[in-house]
Amino acid sequence: MESHGGAGVRFPVFVGRHILGQSTDADSGYSVLPNHYAACSFLPDDSCRLSDYRRLKAKILELHDKRYLGSGVHSSHKDNMVARKQLVNMMFKRFDADDSGRVDSSELSQVIKQEGLSKDISQCTLFDLLKYNDVNDDEHLTKEEFYTAFEVFLLTLPDDQKLSITTVTVGQSAVLTCAIAGEQRPPILWKRNNQLLNSLNLEDINDFGDDGSLYITKVTTAHMGNYTCHADGYEQLSQIHTLQVNVPPVMRVYPESQAREPGVTASLRCHAEGIPGPHLAWLKNGVDITGKLSKQLTLQANGSEVHISNVHFEDTGAYTCIAKNEAGVDEDISSLFVEDSARKTLANILWREEGLGIGNMFYVFYDDGVKVIQPVACEIQRHIKPSEKLLGLQEEVCPILAGEAVQRCVWSSAVNVKDKFIYVTQPTLGRVLIVDVQTQKAVQTVSTDPFPVKLHYDKSHDQVWLLSWGDMEKNLPTLQVINQASGRVSHHTVHTQPVGRRFDRVDDFFIPPSSLIIVNIRFGIILHRNEPTLYKIDLETTSYVRNISLREYNCVPKSVAYTHLGGYYFVNCRPDSTGATQPQLVVDSVTDTVIGQNGDVTGTPYVSPDGHYLITVDDDDGLMRIQTVSERGEIREPFDIHTNLHLSDLAFQRSFTEVHQYNVFGSSGRQTDALFVELSTGNVKMIKSLKEAAKRSEWPWSGRNRVMVASGLFGQYLVTPSRESLFILDGRLNKLNCEITDVLKGNVVAWVGDS
Repeated sequence: MESHGGAGVRFPVFVGRHILGQSTDADSGYSVLPNHYAACSFLPDDSCRLSDYRRLKAKILELHDKRYLGSGVHSSHKDNMVARKQLVNMMFKRFDADDSGRVDSSELSQVIKQEGLSKDISQCTLFDLLKYNDVNDDEHLTKEEFYTAFEVFLLTLPDDQKLSITTVTVGQSAVLTCAIAGEQRPPILWKRNNQLLNSLNLEDINDFGDDGSLYITKVTTAHMGNYTCHADGYEQLSQIHTLQVNVPPVMRVYPESQAREPGVTASLRCHAEGIPGPHLAWLKNGVDITGKLSKQLTLQANGSEVHISNVHFEDTGAYTCIAKNEAGVDEDISSLFVEDSARKTLANILWREEGLGIGNMFYVFYDDGVKVIQPVACEIQRHIKPSEKLLGLQEEVCPILAGEAVQRCVWSSAVNVKDKFIYVTQPTLGRVLIVDVQTQKAVQTVSTDPFPVKLHYDKSHDQVWLLSWGDMEKNLPTLQVINQASGRVSHHTVHTQPVGRRFDRVDDFFIPPSSLIIVNIRFGIILHRNEPTLYKIDLETTSYVRNISLREYNCVPKSVAYTHLGGYYFVNCRPDSTGATQPQLVVDSVTDTVIGQNGDVTGTPYVSPDGHYLITVDDDDGLMRIQTVSERGEIREPFDIHTNLHLSDLAFQRSFTEVHQYNVFGSSGRQTDALFVELSTGNVKMIKSLKEAAKRSEWPWSGRNRVMVASGLFGQYLVTPSRESLFILDGRLNKLNCEITDVLKGNVVAWVGDS
């Protein structure tokens, strides 16, 4: 039998977890292993349970935390690894009385005696440290075993791995592996925009792996951004993962085919989107044109446009635009035919010259019906009168209402459906009129709930969404959907009526627009009157998914915009009860949580078609604030443009001088000028003398009493109405192209063409 300690004291020796001896200090009468030890022995009938043992350790930690860290150092051992390690180091130094680097039962006995620790109802004492944490059964606790007992994990993260960058192509899966290492590492937790992901049960981020890795299935551009990982309880040591999402180029050329006579000018344009921004190159009949450039053959707009002045017969050919980035390649052909009497050739029949076919037209809906306008020469191609009957039917385009002396039309919203149809609301008639683009005739009406006021075409599901007010006071609002909108079928509406939830307080709705690279839109947002909540809906099932509370920010949403770069919703809040303006909120569409306020930016948000520009208009202080969103989803600080125009609406147009850039045009609801802003530089120009808009009281259907509508992806022209006429702007030259008179209240406009 081995003996330890001073004279007259014999300590137990542990062999295979059995007690071989016990003694008493005769002088003090203190039992070295009193009932504490006997009752909490290592025998099979031991009454110290693991849960009780954990509570004992927590109690010991609290005791020593107050002693060592209670004054002077403000740090908690509960969720701070550095503080916990510091505390446990102090405890080990005290427990290890002989400074041997190991703690044995005699030293534990001394701590019990000095602290006056007696067994509580849990039947556990400090001796249970040896029971549970003496891993190698050597009757001692090393510092590492002591660390394990009090859950101090020795975690490491190499400096060169504190930031990890992962690049993945859209549509693929991504695996982010946390580099924090250590024996007995606690579970790994992941965050995005400070939102814990492990507990959200997300459909696309739903497997964290045995090693704590983050799995993202079918990555989209909304997933890009920063993710952080840390061990549970040790947030101070975290790793940042930047997920970069690349998108192969998707491109379009314009025109697909054209015929020109010798001596005139020809232009061929190419637009490509992708991440990173694609590089463009042109081939003629398979040969790079770079070596053939001259005064007559030039590349413009940073290579996105081939410009040929004074065309010759030898300029005939197939011009291929190639778009390339590190994720992939795309290409398309624009054909040019140079022939005498070109208008009589087969080539010209195949080519839809701008403004001369059924496409590339503005449809303007106004008091006296519909005017179809070719913008190049400002020609009225067709006038659909209110009394005109629907194709093959006796129903009129705008039947005269009882009590009305004059037959006139009332419109509120129109959408282009795949260049096949235009759907337009007739609120006072409680219906939607469908115009066939091929025949330029009204062909069908669809009955709706009373006072339909707003339409949106969801191209990815071929659905037209429709908001009706019920009456002019918006007392009975409803949402309806028209399915198979582009089909030549008899259309009807379907109510959106999610189980257990009625949209009887709907104030507005928002569905992100599609683009070249974002073709599938899955979710939309519904705004309820006076409610600080965004209601998320699944567009495919037209059903409620979840709500996103804005109550913490006292924000009742008024309008919403979205960028696919990082997946952000920008929410314009209504003024609070005191009339004070509220900053925009930024919402993460991946986690459906509010990230926070968009700095001090207030007002109505607009996002460019490529997602790279957020334009916010605050009419109260006359500010237009421009923010860029990077290809990695970073929202940059705004720069301001001061204007007193009281902007009513904005329209984006591709730059004619810079590739991958956009310009913006703004209409004024109160003044006669329009605004042009070159977004890449901030250069501003005023387009003057556009006459006064209809008064807001004359346009009750929305806050935009003067729209601004652009002419598609390659379009050069824009339309904005005044009260009694229509103005066509030349976006390439940033000037007025023409005025078309006798168009009263033409505030509903749709473009048909290359969009």
